[in-house]
Amino acid sequence: MEVGENTAAALEAATTFEELGLAPEILRALGDMGYSIPTPIQKQAIPLVLAGRDLMAQAQTGTGKTAAFALPLLQKMIPHANGSASPARHPVRALVLTPTRELAIQVHDSVVAYNKNLPLRSTVVFGGVDMKGQEADLRGGVEILVATPGRLLDHAGNKVAQLSQVQFLVLDEADRMLDMGFLPDLKRILNLLPTQRQTLLFSATFDDSIVGLARSFLRNPLKVEVARRNTAAELVEQVVHKVREDDKMDALLQVIKARGISQALVFTRTKIAADKLGRRLQKRGVQTGIIHGDKAQVERLAALDGFKQGKVQLLVATDIAARGIDIVELPCVFNFELPYAAEDYVHRIGRTGRAGSSGLAISLVSNEEERLLVAIRKFINRDLDEAPLPEIERPRPAAAAMPAALVEQPDAAQPDDAARPRMGRLRREPVCALLLPPIKPAQANQPA
Repeated sequence: MEVGENTAAALEAATTFEELGLAPEILRALGDMGYSIPTPIQKQAIPLVLAGRDLMAQAQTGTGKTAAFALPLLQKMIPHANGSASPARHPVRALVLTPTRELAIQVHDSVVAYNKNLPLRSTVVFGGVDMKGQEADLRGGVEILVATPGRLLDHAGNKVAQLSQVQFLVLDEADRMLDMGFLPDLKRILNLLPTQRQTLLFSATFDDSIVGLARSFLRNPLKVEVARRNTAAELVEQVVHKVREDDKMDALLQVIKARGISQALVFTRTKIAADKLGRRLQKRGVQTGIIHGDKAQVERLAALDGFKQGKVQLLVATDIAARGIDIVELPCVFNFELPYAAEDYVHRIGRTGRAGSSGLAISLVSNEEERLLVAIRKFINRDLDEAPLPEIERPRPAAAAMPAALVEQPDAAQPDDAARPRMGRLRREPVCALLLPPIKPAQANQPA
């Protein structure tokens, strides 16, 4: 359904997807997914996209922004839907650009779910994998293409991705694309697209560079903002523990044990730091996955799948690799190292507390990172609670005196093993979580 700007304001007050006037095929797909009430960003953006306006939309991650652009674009492409086998009948009409392969996969998975009752074709292309499968999909014809900029230019250079009929362009997480240096690639892609198109820019944060990008790429855009500028997720409890740099890993395990955290995403600033922390945790008996830009695609997907399935307790990640990670009801995010860019803190903690759920973000801050903490507080315009490290209930002396071999490894030769459930539980606990020494908080007068 196309709407005029006069009816967009009325639709914005809609309380259900039916009231937004979406097609029955889309509504059935949403019903199968358990969606009935649009989120604030969806209520504001969908009517404006249906009205044909260019859009600048700011919303915290986890608020449903993928559906905010995907649903109205599917609606607008329904007149072009057809079951023809000819690739010429399925040109690329909607192009969605994302900064990372993980986010591209996540967005495409959502598009597939929303689109399951329509004869519209879609695919996703990203780097780090062989191009042949992607080329086959593109040659077969797709109406919706989700892509990372570099790999899209590869396919365009090979004359496989034809973009001359694109009607809708979405820049998802545009701030991250600029941070990653994609502006030259974006300009090259824009030169391949028709000038007459509808452009939507979505971002978790806005700064002057994003405003400049919007002025260059968008035509008289409307602005949608469902959260205050640079505001961190309101439903996320944010805690700071001051610790010495050398004590951070023990502090991490101490907090996990004391709070009973089942899973957590742990952020480091660099790939080297992620590898080092991940290996140390694995040596301490913690099921840990590692993802960063130098990991092969198959390694990143395996680590992420293990985390989603609950086989991995801690997922150590850098900021770039973690973009697009969407774990339902992820209980906790750790800032093992504070980010250099304060806006990255907002993105990090947005991995928890998604879609109305509560969350927990814990930052382990050394004296050397105090200036970064000050910058974060100023950026989000909010104080962060500082708290002492929680105490762990220590085992009774008799349990502590148990030989380490009995705790660390099961003895398959013991026939009565199944009859000792308490000992079995001890063996499954990481030794580090049971025997951690107390961690002293960082002191201002301690040497670096």
